[in-house]
Amino acid sequence: PPSNGNSPTPSSRLKNGSFTGQDFPNQYGDVQVQVVISGGRITDVVALQYPTDRPQSAYISSQALPLLRQQALQVQSAQIDGVSGATFTSYSYYQSLQSALSQAGG
Repeated sequence: PPSNGNSPTPSSRLKNGSFTGQDFPNQYGDVQVQVVISGGRITDVVALQYPTDRPQSAYISSQALPLLRQQALQVQSAQIDGVSGATFTSYSYYQSLQSALSQAGG
């Protein structure tokens, strides 16, 4: 069939740059992320703050943060699944990521 010229486009065009999300505390510590946008896509998510005050918190963060970053890069939004066993950190990560993306126009 002939093309009608309507190619799929992202629902929200993100501005290029680095955007720092708000700091969202939870009972284990604060989580704050910075998102990097290039070519209108999320290319990196850097955790600036995360729970490390107790050994267990530090361990959970070390396991969960790479997975949360991977999820955000995969879905290209804040609509991450989170990580089992790191519910509070996952939720604070989601909130901070959402606030960073809203600054980028998402």
